Amino acid sequence: MRRAGTPPGRRHRRRPRDPVRPGAPRHGHRRPHRAARGGSAANVAAWLGVLGQAVDFVGTVHRTDVARHTEELASFGVTPHLAGSDEPTGSIVLLVEGESRTMFTARGANALTGPDRAEGLLRGAGHLHLTGYSLFDDPSAWSPLLASAAQLGLTVSIDPSSSAFLADSGIDAFLTATAGADVIFPNLDEGRLLSGRTDPAEVAEALGELYPIVAVTLGPDGAELRTRHGFSGRVPAALPQGGLVDPTGAGDAFAAGFLAAWLGGAEPHAAGIAGAAVAARAVAAVGARPAPPS
Repeated sequence: MRRAGTPPGRRHRRRPRDPVRPGAPRHGHRRPHRAARGGSAANVAAWLGVLGQAVDFVGTVHRTDVARHTEELASFGVTPHLAGSDEPTGSIVLLVEGESRTMFTARGANALTGPDRAEGLLRGAGHLHLTGYSLFDDPSAWSPLLASAAQLGLTVSIDPSSSAFLADSGIDAFLTATAGADVIFPNLDEGRLLSGRTDPAEVAEALGELYPIVAVTLGPDGAELRTRHGFSGRVPAALPQGGLVDPTGAGDAFAAGFLAAWLGGAEPHAAGIAGAAVAARAVAAVGARPAPPS
């Protein structure tokens, strides 16, 4: 499997004492916080690696970060292809309150990962997964990569990644660039923006006209699944052992669990159940990645 998208970065988590209000300044309080590795594409690659998948990851970080990110991704069983840049490694500040998150993103070197970096890795691969963070600057630039993947017989999946970035870059441009993808993993906000619908079932049904498999992730409500052949309906969330600790990265873990099962021959419904199980593992611990295999 080839994986291109948001390169590895650092996530800083803070848990606010008071409710987060959009636009309101947050100062004067000391809050628990923790820095951890992140990045949507890198998270999916890490989970795929620990699930036993052969996975290559393509990304860009600051040149001084290449060695340590390479080492960490390799510890999950991932084959990293990291380029160094003078731009800073991307970072995200997350404000976590229960099951909700507010994100502040600085893409940094992430924006420098272009489709040409993944083109040479397509031969011999079986699947290509892309995150929206790669597409937002120029969605049309990635269309040839998806076309090449299809010509070589790869399946393709897409994670839209951010409703805010989708709105800024243009919904039509995103849909055009990702036409021909086999699977899409939007969360509900992204799905509503892409479909123009509100109800999760209607969102999945509308997107199902564009993509053969749609899995709209719904947090603790599971995922709404639509396929052109076979099961369509709600896949329930799995209960995290010990309860919810941190919802960060649940969608990435779901995508990894789904893909590992589906690419192994499982039907989409069974793949959705597998994705929910991996998402439950993710939210039972702080951070968006699994513990490296011992």
